[in-house]
Amino acid sequence: MTDFARTKSLFHLPEGVIYLDGNSLGPLPKAAPGRIQSVMQDEWGEMLITGWNKAGWMAQPTRVGDRIARLIGAEPGHVVIGDTLSIKVYQALASALEMRPDRKVILSDSGNFPSDLYMAEGLIRSLGRGHELRVVAPEEVEANITEEVAVTLITEVDYRTGRLHDMKALTAKAHAVGAITVWDLAHTAGATPVDVSGANADFAVGCTYKYLNGGPGAPAFIYVAPRHADAARPALSGWLGHDAPFAFEQSYRPGAGIERMRVGTPPVLAMAALESALDIWDMTTMDDIRARSLELTQLFIDEVEKRCPDLDLATPRAPDARGSQVSFRFAEGYAAMQALIARGVIGDFRAPDIMRFGFTPLYIDEGDVIAAAEILESIMQNRLWDTPEYKARARVT
Repeated sequence: MTDFARTKSLFHLPEGVIYLDGNSLGPLPKAAPGRIQSVMQDEWGEMLITGWNKAGWMAQPTRVGDRIARLIGAEPGHVVIGDTLSIKVYQALASALEMRPDRKVILSDSGNFPSDLYMAEGLIRSLGRGHELRVVAPEEVEANITEEVAVTLITEVDYRTGRLHDMKALTAKAHAVGAITVWDLAHTAGATPVDVSGANADFAVGCTYKYLNGGPGAPAFIYVAPRHADAARPALSGWLGHDAPFAFEQSYRPGAGIERMRVGTPPVLAMAALESALDIWDMTTMDDIRARSLELTQLFIDEVEKRCPDLDLATPRAPDARGSQVSFRFAEGYAAMQALIARGVIGDFRAPDIMRFGFTPLYIDEGDVIAAAEILESIMQNRLWDTPEYKARARVT
């Protein structure tokens, strides 16, 4: 069993703060500053450019990728780190569409993160081949997976409500009609058990700054199933995805397997911070995380519904139908969240009316959950949110 008191002690959590926003940005692992300082001084400082070989910087994206592979049920050697999640969505979607040249429909749902939809729209414009982005309600995805569909582009957990899609069932349905699947794991990697291999997923992408605690702007990852690894053509044919980058050939030749999904120079310092977080992940299992997560989310639902009747649960009640977050609807949700943050409980708000709370067992416990519910109760009962200060929208919500 995971010692969650031990893992909590390994994060920097500001005094007086209950942090329920790790589904947007994970907190700082205490070891990260020292790790980054070591890379800067001992590797960059002393090795200079020789660090690419001596310190293993060039191999770092696949080495770190293998550590993430364990958390998402991927085969070793089929996950690579680098670039942003939007870039990885673009890569996976473009490669998948090329594998189904006779079809024009990209199927997604209205619970998908808007950036994924924006990238699909941009790719469609660039291709200029008459593709269509078809967006349906989350509950209607399975019924709309038809023989028209080239690719399904689905975020496994709805970023607003926490609703969890059935990856295995939807992938099976897609394959039955000849479609390719692209899964966005931004809200599941490090939050719920994922088995991309067992689900037979084709492509998966995800970020590392949320539940994986890699830090602001931490690089994203991409998974390509072994059966596609040497066939999927990279749309972004970057230098480091070349089969022999230092041959400096004039024309592009894709590298072998997952290496071809590399694009630009690896973010060495950012990956160093991420590795500090992954050291903590090595102390647990996703089964332990999931069991604890369900306990914490259920406790929060029970406490808030008992104390705050004005809030409406937006997250599915069935434990196996939700990720590791709880969302409540409230017309003045933005102001209420600002009042919470001012009192040391940090969650976030998603338009139009979602108050969102993330639960990461690595550093959240029962005491945090109950204290957060008590503070929320005080805010709601006393209408502490009802001030101009809390209603003024900041750029980041």
